[in-house]
Amino acid sequence: MEPRRVVVTGLGALTPIGNTLSEYWEGLLSGKSGAGPITYFDPSLFKTQFACELKNFDPLDHFDRKEARKYDRFAQYAMVSVAEAIEDAKLPLEKIDKDRIGVIWGAGIGGLETFQNEVLNFAADDENPRFNPFFIPKMIADIAPGLISIKYGFRGPNFATVSACASASNAMIDALNYIRLGYADVMVTGGSEAAVTKAGIGGFNAMHALSKRNDDPLTASRPFDKDRDGFVLGEGAGALILESYEHAVNRGATIYAELAGGGLSADAYHMTAPHPEGLGAKKVMENCLKDAGLKPQDVDIINMHGTSTPLGDIAESNAIVSVFKEHTYSMNINSTKSMTGHLLGAAGAVEAIASILAIKHGIVPPTINHQTDDEEIDSKINFTFDKPQERTVNVALSNTFGFGGHNACVLFKKISY
Repeated sequence: MEPRRVVVTGLGALTPIGNTLSEYWEGLLSGKSGAGPITYFDPSLFKTQFACELKNFDPLDHFDRKEARKYDRFAQYAMVSVAEAIEDAKLPLEKIDKDRIGVIWGAGIGGLETFQNEVLNFAADDENPRFNPFFIPKMIADIAPGLISIKYGFRGPNFATVSACASASNAMIDALNYIRLGYADVMVTGGSEAAVTKAGIGGFNAMHALSKRNDDPLTASRPFDKDRDGFVLGEGAGALILESYEHAVNRGATIYAELAGGGLSADAYHMTAPHPEGLGAKKVMENCLKDAGLKPQDVDIINMHGTSTPLGDIAESNAIVSVFKEHTYSMNINSTKSMTGHLLGAAGAVEAIASILAIKHGIVPPTINHQTDDEEIDSKINFTFDKPQERTVNVALSNTFGFGGHNACVLFKKISY
């Protein structure tokens, strides 16, 4: 059987620089930084006291009080972004065959705040242990796709992908293949994360992974800059509605782009550090291009994983040059994490959305906060510093790499009918 083509018909975004798809895109094009002092708890005892939190998000705008108490923030974020994506796709929920709609969702950690708070409550009175009856269902990563399917009655394939910061990209690739192989006509996919908590900040601080630029959080996420000192923790969600090409055309859907390929690989090297030669990153891009049936010179832009870590930015840049060779210097390359921070398991989704909108609008969002060139990074690469750049975008790659050496890459291309 010839694999079916898969297209994107709906998008939803809940990010530190915008709580809707349009606000997110406006934030990207304006070079807006989502970083600021942490407001969710007192961060004064931590080495890092800032993050990219959501702004003006009130769960009671989306859920009743009783319902909101049953969901960890990461699940709330998932449901809000999916609601926007379904509306954006104009899915005819009353008529559509819900046995043929599935949900595959990424989350690197899941209900971290729930787990943290339940343990803190237990430790405060361990002689009388009491746990919330929703502790386990609020915490588990697969509750997000479960809740989405329950709300809308989607009875197709349903599970969560967990591969650290590659989780949402893994979810998209699985969703792509379920439609390609005929197991579903429509898939809801993406990722969410809500790790701006005491445990999240404390844990990443212990690993020396976060920037400690407390005096200037707005510019702390500075991919490819010589003075970068770690990533900035972000939160939020991104949702995509994927459909078979035939299904989308038959119902008259508006198509953003085609999801033409996905690649996976493992560094097989270290728990947290990238392979110094970028071998896993190189392999995952090669696998993605092969899956899409395209050549390196077909790619116009790459949204890099680009976390603003000392080792990661160098390894990924070197991997790109290794794969794309001279064509590297004809592409626009960027890191939208410079604005959103690192959304961990949701990163792949919000960054894929940025790539899709770049195809639609012919504008590449910038990499902000660059001040000093790093002599270990090829200076001929166009990192789209400081301001967006207009160009025709026919093919876009988006990279995500996770702790444990998990690598995922997705490729979108302008739709051809």
